[in-house]
Amino acid sequence: MALTGIVIVVVTFYAIVKQYETRLVLMASGLLMATIGGAIMPAVNAFSKGLIDPSLTPIICLTMGFSFVLDYTGCSGNLVSLITGWLRKMTFILVPATVILVWFMNIALLSAAGLAAAVGTILIPTLIRSGVNPAMAASAVLLGTWGSSVSPGSPFIVQVGTLANMDVMLLIMQIFPKLLLCTVATSILLTGIAYVRKENSVRGKQVVAERSATEKINYLYAGIPLIPIVLLIVSSPVVGWLPPLSIANAMLIGTLICLLVTRPDPKEFAARYFKGAGAGFSDIVCLVAAAAVFIQGMNGIGLTDALIAGMRDSASIAKFSAVFGPFILAAISGSGNAAVLAFNGTVTPHAASFGLNIGDMGAAVQAAGMLGRCMSPVAGVTIICAKLGGVSPMDLAKRTALPCLIAAILMLVLVLL
Repeated sequence: MALTGIVIVVVTFYAIVKQYETRLVLMASGLLMATIGGAIMPAVNAFSKGLIDPSLTPIICLTMGFSFVLDYTGCSGNLVSLITGWLRKMTFILVPATVILVWFMNIALLSAAGLAAAVGTILIPTLIRSGVNPAMAASAVLLGTWGSSVSPGSPFIVQVGTLANMDVMLLIMQIFPKLLLCTVATSILLTGIAYVRKENSVRGKQVVAERSATEKINYLYAGIPLIPIVLLIVSSPVVGWLPPLSIANAMLIGTLICLLVTRPDPKEFAARYFKGAGAGFSDIVCLVAAAAVFIQGMNGIGLTDALIAGMRDSASIAKFSAVFGPFILAAISGSGNAAVLAFNGTVTPHAASFGLNIGDMGAAVQAAGMLGRCMSPVAGVTIICAKLGGVSPMDLAKRTALPCLIAAILMLVLVLL
């Protein structure tokens, strides 16, 4: 049955790569494996439990609601304008500065595609006017869109914290320096590629347009997206300036402050908020629930036990798979979410069997999936960046592939070895 399970898993990931509906594919394959293994009801129950998981569902819905009202009120736009304004003053280091700043922005603004659309419309033309090759300008923005791997609002890092029975902010503070170092490495490598290909900013081409006199940044609005992150940091056990605060409550407080400060039409504000919460449920919570069916199917057919037994015999295989499994699938399919959820649901809880820490292994898995997406020519965020740069998505993948690969190797060494 384990061999049959392997065949089904391979077909499942092939279907995901071919852009079939991910939730449907995961549920169908999970139910098929559960039926073969004679454990159909646990798989069915897993879907229901996944929909109402108290450790994930409120966080996902409240975070997405907050994200939607940030866009509606213009807070996201003001933060983007503020940071891109800083970049206009750093012409000679535009490529590495863009990668790192977009990475930090992705911590506050979780949607990679949404962030690319918001920041790319301003930043990519700015880089191009500064003499940066269009494909390199778009690649610099794309390469920064995995910063949500250390965001307290990310459902994936929350999942890891739950598995490790560890405070999410403690987990983030533990892995943040290592992943930041990986980001710096990618920015340096991309800059090197830009110089080798002669696609970097040139002094004689500095024709960056100044900000329009009528375009003013509301600094108060720009700071609102950062409120939940600041609250979570100062209330974490490490800092302790405020009583412990849950991620869901931090997002809710941020939403209320956004309403009070921006004073929009309350009816439209509420409509946007609940639309975002609904999108979070349908797009993310339902994906998590579908992945739970897939995981239960793997358990029912005996595949999980077989994989764990194989990895237990070789810890190096487990470490390598934790990084490059999600990384490769994300690079091929454009989305590492399915692989991240499946791996962290089946293998990561047994990290101690491989001589690893659950928090480290889970964090590496989810970060690798997001990093792999940054070199995928079929990822939505890649397509958006390419369109804004007026180039082919493959042009971006050619430039980000080496930095992403080196960063994955560096992450393997820093986090798991």
